[in-house]
Amino acid sequence: MARHGLCMMLLAFICRSSGQEALNPLFRSKRIQESVGSDSSDCLSSATRPQISPNSPNFSMDLRMPGVIPSDSDTYLCMAFPVPTRHTLYVVDFIPRASMNTVHHMLLFGCRTPVSTDDYWDCGSGRGTCEDKSSILYAWGRNAPHKKLPKDVGFKVGQNSGVSYFVLQIHYGDASAFQDHHKDCSGVTLEMTSTPQPFTAGIYLLGSVGTVIHPGNIVTNADVACDYTSHTIHPFAFRTHTHRLGKVVSGYRIRNGEWTLIGRQSPQLPQAFYPANHDVDVQYGDTLAARCMFTGEGRTTETYIGGSSNDEMCNFYMMYYMDSKHAIPFMTCMKHGSTRLFQHIPAEANIPIAVSPENMNSMMHMGHSTGLQDSTSDADTTGEEQAFDQDIHLEQDTIWPQNSLQLGQVSGLAIDSDSNLVIFHRGDHRWGSDSFDSQATYKQRFLGPIQQSTILVVNPDNGNILKASGRNMFYLPHGITTDKDNNYWVTDVALHQVLKVSSDGDDRILLSLGEAFTPGSDFNHFCQPTDVAVDYETENIFVSDGYCNARILKFSADGRYLSQWGAGSSDRRRRIPFRIPHSLAFVPGRNEVCVADRENGRIQCFIAQTGEFVKEIKKEEFGESVYAITFSPTGGEDGVIFAVNGKSASGTSPPPIGFAIDYATKDILDTFSPKKKEFEMPHDIAVTQNGSIFVGDATTNTVFKFTAEKAHRSVKKAGIEVQELEEIETIIHTKVTPQHNMSRTSAVQQKPYLSQHLKPQEKEKKILTKPNKGQGLQPVVITVLLLIPLLLVTSIGVFICWRKNNQYEVKSETSAVGGILGKIRGKAVGSLNLGNFFASHKGYSRQGFDQLSTEGSDQERNDEESSESENEEYSARPPPPPSSS
Repeated sequence: MARHGLCMMLLAFICRSSGQEALNPLFRSKRIQESVGSDSSDCLSSATRPQISPNSPNFSMDLRMPGVIPSDSDTYLCMAFPVPTRHTLYVVDFIPRASMNTVHHMLLFGCRTPVSTDDYWDCGSGRGTCEDKSSILYAWGRNAPHKKLPKDVGFKVGQNSGVSYFVLQIHYGDASAFQDHHKDCSGVTLEMTSTPQPFTAGIYLLGSVGTVIHPGNIVTNADVACDYTSHTIHPFAFRTHTHRLGKVVSGYRIRNGEWTLIGRQSPQLPQAFYPANHDVDVQYGDTLAARCMFTGEGRTTETYIGGSSNDEMCNFYMMYYMDSKHAIPFMTCMKHGSTRLFQHIPAEANIPIAVSPENMNSMMHMGHSTGLQDSTSDADTTGEEQAFDQDIHLEQDTIWPQNSLQLGQVSGLAIDSDSNLVIFHRGDHRWGSDSFDSQATYKQRFLGPIQQSTILVVNPDNGNILKASGRNMFYLPHGITTDKDNNYWVTDVALHQVLKVSSDGDDRILLSLGEAFTPGSDFNHFCQPTDVAVDYETENIFVSDGYCNARILKFSADGRYLSQWGAGSSDRRRRIPFRIPHSLAFVPGRNEVCVADRENGRIQCFIAQTGEFVKEIKKEEFGESVYAITFSPTGGEDGVIFAVNGKSASGTSPPPIGFAIDYATKDILDTFSPKKKEFEMPHDIAVTQNGSIFVGDATTNTVFKFTAEKAHRSVKKAGIEVQELEEIETIIHTKVTPQHNMSRTSAVQQKPYLSQHLKPQEKEKKILTKPNKGQGLQPVVITVLLLIPLLLVTSIGVFICWRKNNQYEVKSETSAVGGILGKIRGKAVGSLNLGNFFASHKGYSRQGFDQLSTEGSDQERNDEESSESENEEYSARPPPPPSSS
């Protein structure tokens, strides 16, 4: 009886423990390991409970099916996972762990109360996913690659988010994939952080529920449209989803009757989130619309919208971000679009997208200008971006300008719509310690306005002055920019004004903001304003104000005040005010305004529409100050910011330099500085479309030009050090290949931001280089010169043989000649490389000689057993092979 009672107690304890594990998903890890078995080792990673370290805010969490075997096709299985903490977390990345060989598609929901917390369940039989309202966080299908969210964007989960559980839903389309009875542990890995994100991500789903595709119909359209009635959202990615009959799915924003594409894709390509049109935002009063184009060809019965693989679906997922204060994680639109509305849809919505293996591959590895990037980009980079500063470097063009510009203090630079450089300088006025009183009032009005032309339009190629204006208008010029009509927007720190000036030479003031010579801090006054940025699309302007105030002001094109803001911070408890917002740059692709916060030595960027803080770039290399910035949309992951810093107050820091900074990663791609003299006070910077950089120095009254130059470096080939002599801005890589007679111009590589700026005619000019002419002439001359010693050696050999034959009565003289020539051939043929020969002499390049290499020398062998004397003794050159060109 004692044994029986002990057994009963032990059995009850085991049952109780098992029940606790079944009720609490956090105890599921051990059960998963036991149920998966050795053939499902991939599931083991999901058995680890996420470890949240108090020292790091970042961690990963695996959500996996626990080794399931679907018995029927079109099975939907779900499994719930609790958010691993009660505090607020942010999902910043989704890494799929699935293959379309077994999984048709996969969705991740967020909700408070899932249907079950015990185990996985069949969620396609009416039970669903959640008891309460759910939101879609992620979607995957057709081997879509891993994509990253933009920086500073995350899906909010945990406390006060409405998401206490993740529910993983997997659609297993074909049960025959499990004939071998393997256990599936597909799922997704979440990268999470407890660091608050400035922007909250969400998904807007447009879907059709009532479409019927009739058999044989070539085209059937499913149209969906809804009015948008919430806070502004910024789409950054989209995903399309249909089954086999879908040809193309398109999503649009409609504003004032104008259709603007958000995204368009074939649903037969990997169903990833692809980059959205980065120029689109969605505001209150806009309409969101989507069309799925199907074909009924090949079908004999009607096809309806449904959950099985024989049914169809019409879904357009739009992933967006919005200000965290107004965040809405999930929105839907299932309303049929009216025929009247969709009669204006662009024709592209009914043009199928061809799907080929090449397109499939390219789509899986496409880049993204908004920060959405392929997860393999870091590993697959071929060196163009990784070796940026090794191969291309900004160097000063020391012969620019060709003639003296006769400048005063250079305060501002800009590039007009004709790609000309615009210089704003102070003529014979200078900003000194006696220019202002303690109230920032200008004390030198008695000097009158500057009589010289303060605005010069200059040819960026040679520095010749094309146009001069701005006489008798300004007292202490500071910043300048141009709008799309080539009008000048300038600031004058003595006038405390922002002026819009015509560029037609008449010096007409088209608009003035602020009161002349009157500093102030209200909406109608400035205090030494520094710079202006213009949004070409909205024509709104942004003013950095300035030396006395610490703010950015926004005005409409007609000068109407709109808003203002100060410095930003990701940590509101440690917000540091601006200390001279000195320079502005508008980032058109992201509709952001970046500010050079001079005395804080940092760059801050804000959403142009709202003034909300986006990011800060602060580098140790900047030192104490950042004087000026400009932006180029070409290069890097999301464009490049060019910046210049200043000298430290103590004067002990290195001289100022220029920086090229990847906007997305904040990495410094390159630095640059003058060759002959140092920067003293680099006050402004501008970049042209072809990548030339101009820096204006207010102390030396100089404008410097920098262009892309191939880095000079020594390389070793076959043990011989070769100095590569390469031309400025040349982007041709000369390579010696192991294939005989291969053209030396083997690759043209474009670098992140510099070579992409080259104009087509410039690129063509670089490719058609002068050595082509030399390749036809030089081999002939060299061959003639080499034949002379060969004939001399042959003659000597014949003479020696003749003497030996007469003296020792050797039988045949031809054998001796053959012996020497054979010895010559044995050592020379296959080992001579004229490229190596000339490159080993200082001052020579191997260009033009590689085609003379023989078969053996192309392999650039180095016979260590032979001495230098042997190689030199038998150095006769064989006749060159026929030219391939």
